[in-house]
Amino acid sequence: MNALGAIEAGGTKFVCGIGTEDGTVLDKISFPTTTPEETIGRVEDYFRGKKIAALGIGAFGPIDPRKDSPTYGYVTSTPKPYWGGFNLLGALNRNINVPTGFDTDVNGAALGEALFGAAKGLDNCMYITVGTGIGAGALINGKRVHGLSHPEMGHIIVRRHPQDEYEGRCPYHRDCLEGLAAGPAIEERWGVKGSELGADHAAWEMEADYLAQALMNYILILSPEKIVMGGGVMKQQQLFPLIRQKLIRLLNGYVQQEAILDAAENYIVPPALGDNAGLCGALALAAEAYSEERKDSV
Repeated sequence: MNALGAIEAGGTKFVCGIGTEDGTVLDKISFPTTTPEETIGRVEDYFRGKKIAALGIGAFGPIDPRKDSPTYGYVTSTPKPYWGGFNLLGALNRNINVPTGFDTDVNGAALGEALFGAAKGLDNCMYITVGTGIGAGALINGKRVHGLSHPEMGHIIVRRHPQDEYEGRCPYHRDCLEGLAAGPAIEERWGVKGSELGADHAAWEMEADYLAQALMNYILILSPEKIVMGGGVMKQQQLFPLIRQKLIRLLNGYVQQEAILDAAENYIVPPALGDNAGLCGALALAAEAYSEERKDSV
């Protein structure tokens, strides 16, 4: 079985690893995301001397995932300093010259969970990360969703909670979903990190309200067979039952599906791959790139 390289290129940290096409992670390392030059240098140091057949990259965005675009592989309009307009794929391929798959970190994680994890065997599923930012990836009929670019489901508009006076912190939209419900918004609103708030704190009812609204929109538009929710904020396990309850109330009987009404604990779930969801997704992207390269060479 070929060794594959994987990179979960996050806005806060990069995770690099070696694994196999069945999603097994053999080795990994992580380090903070700093400047592009320093970060790419550390990635190259990790892969130097390691024989990999292909590389998969799941990147924070926005990115350009369109292979026919002149800026394919670029990080585009991110607010993260130094990274806007950076040719991430080009920089990596200069010294790691193997077939490479490239997509958003959340599209990669959705693929990983569908192939190896909580959504295994399903053709339609979603992966949502709630952490430093909020992002979502989707598989529809077994294919990752792309169009003009890629989904940016963390920036949808939600109704403001009646007790929420916080203005929101998204630099583009202020009070979009990410601006109201990502980890930094929780910290700024309440004055401490979410991990320091008690499980019964009012923050979690409000957080669940925003996330349930988002899930209602996603269900009505994409009709996923399973929704996987990961990221640092979702380590607060009390959120899952709150989100499920609020979602059912919001849908108000409109979607008559047993998976939601009678078995929501199996419909909205944490990642089975745990903290390796993104890395396993990158392995899946690498395996896909390797397979496509072999077909093209025949």
